[in-house]
Amino acid sequence: MTNIAVAKGDGIGPEIMDAVISIFEAAGVPLTYEYVDMGKWVFDKGYSNGMTPEAQQRIETLGILFKGPMETPKGKGVKSVNVTARKTWNTYANKRVFQTLHGVDTVFSRAGIPIDITVVRENIEDTYGGIEHMLTHDVALSRRFITRPGSMQVIRYAFEMARKKQARRITCGHKANIMKITDGLFLECFREVALEYPEIQADDVIVDDLCMKLVTRPDLFDVVVLTNLQGDIVSDLCAGLVGGLGFAPSANIGDHICIFEAVHGTAPDITGKNIANPTALLLSGLTMLRHLGLMEHAAIIENALLYTLEAGFRTGDFGDRSKPALDTTAFAQAIIAHFGRIPEHGAKTIMPNKPVTPTIFKLEKNPLIMSLEKEQESIVGVDMFVESAEQPGIVAEKCLRHTLDLFKLVTISNRGTQVWPKGSVFTNLVNQYRCRFESVGDAPLTQTDIIELYKRLSADFKICSTELLNMWGDKKAYSLAQGQ
Repeated sequence: MTNIAVAKGDGIGPEIMDAVISIFEAAGVPLTYEYVDMGKWVFDKGYSNGMTPEAQQRIETLGILFKGPMETPKGKGVKSVNVTARKTWNTYANKRVFQTLHGVDTVFSRAGIPIDITVVRENIEDTYGGIEHMLTHDVALSRRFITRPGSMQVIRYAFEMARKKQARRITCGHKANIMKITDGLFLECFREVALEYPEIQADDVIVDDLCMKLVTRPDLFDVVVLTNLQGDIVSDLCAGLVGGLGFAPSANIGDHICIFEAVHGTAPDITGKNIANPTALLLSGLTMLRHLGLMEHAAIIENALLYTLEAGFRTGDFGDRSKPALDTTAFAQAIIAHFGRIPEHGAKTIMPNKPVTPTIFKLEKNPLIMSLEKEQESIVGVDMFVESAEQPGIVAEKCLRHTLDLFKLVTISNRGTQVWPKGSVFTNLVNQYRCRFESVGDAPLTQTDIIELYKRLSADFKICSTELLNMWGDKKAYSLAQGQ
């Protein structure tokens, strides 16, 4: 028997979790369940991360968390417990599988177009770092972190998973045409890893074009890997292709801890009515069983689920409206009654169990993931983000007073668009400028030089933020302004 942590969640979470565990118990799944305290009610008790210290300790000991949907209190300045859990335990790959389910009516099922798409979403970085600041009363900043080690982790996982499922194609969705440094790094890592898997067709698509293609020809795609925010949006789009979030499972994979959960929310409008659809959580649980090597149990339960859907059994959110809807408990009992039945479509092969015991890691310190620096680093300038309600020419005059002999003022931009030394009077301005100073003659600078410039500029401006202009070898590690 394998012991796993279970958090029932908020809203409909306890109802659908009880239904899924009843199915597992009826199938004789060799798991024992240790219930842990997580969710909104834990926030309300004063635990800012949405879990008790005892819950965190047990999850870190057991290595597997099966969780229901959880609500984050609104307007209290607290972070989402779902995102906090994924980031705290470095579950860097979010795997979501979207398949045609016969009995779940969609535009594509009616057209006879089969869908089998696996979205792998980077789960730790991007804007989900939640690092935000008000630079002025009018200007908010969100920092977007894309790292080489983090990108390599999730992309390598996606290729390994694609190889195991014998995928024909893996696609990187990105916006590297605009975000040339951040998405450019993610795409660079994808292309680097792709060279190690020559048997898999690897290509990339700009994310807006990807969305259009997904809703016109979803059958062309197999595995799609994306950054965090783009992956979140695209995975919900894919859920819509197969019937909605009620059929969208999710696995959060890390080296030490894995979390299995439904994608959908807590549905407070139907909480306590026993009418919620448990399918997404059940599919997430089946992913967990396969992760633990319980292949036979997973196949038996999934075949029963597919047979149940084909036979027209349904909860109130989908299916043939001329047939009565079952409540949550009755739907689970229908699946149990169909153990041993084989669906007409998509039947899973019954393979023997190969139980895997989660490895218990006793870490003494935080793992540091870092790639080797291949080229010499140098500082060649700085971007000073300053608050000002003055015109660009006046801002430039003030900056030029303080350039010293080491710096030259190269450009001033506003919301990313150059407004000095050239620009357009039709460009609307906000009260925050980026003033770019580069070294005279491209000579390397020191941080002391930057601090001295900062001190001088602070006589005329409130400096909201700074960013060093780095070079690695002859490669610029910063972007140009729009129009520069």
